[in-house]
Amino acid sequence: MFPPLVQFSWKRRKENGPLEELPSDEGEQLELRESGHTASILLIHQKENSKYKYRCDVNHEWGPVKAHTEQEVSILPPSLPPAASVPSQYQVKLLCLMYTQLIVKSLVYCCGLSLLMILRNKGPSTS
Repeated sequence: MFPPLVQFSWKRRKENGPLEELPSDEGEQLELRESGHTASILLIHQKENSKYKYRCDVNHEWGPVKAHTEQEVSILPPSLPPAASVPSQYQVKLLCLMYTQLIVKSLVYCCGLSLLMILRNKGPSTS
């Protein structure tokens, strides 16, 4: 029920223009709060041809904090799936070799344990 210790507000500036409040329909502010830590993230619904610089103002319970940087946001092209997500033929062969090695190792281990159990259960010969 108490006011938060830290309050965030976002402003924008268009190409050396005046600083203005961010309209509520152009972005969504997310806040992450943990004990002793608070963060704010701004999700922007920006049009393709606009270029704004965004600034976050922070107001603590003891006064405002001056921000010295502004972040320019540009539209990124739709991303393609990364090449690392599709394994190469070399990686597939290496994985097959590794799995084969693990299977052979497990078989040798099981055969060794079986042989030890047989010899242990047989006991010393009396002949």
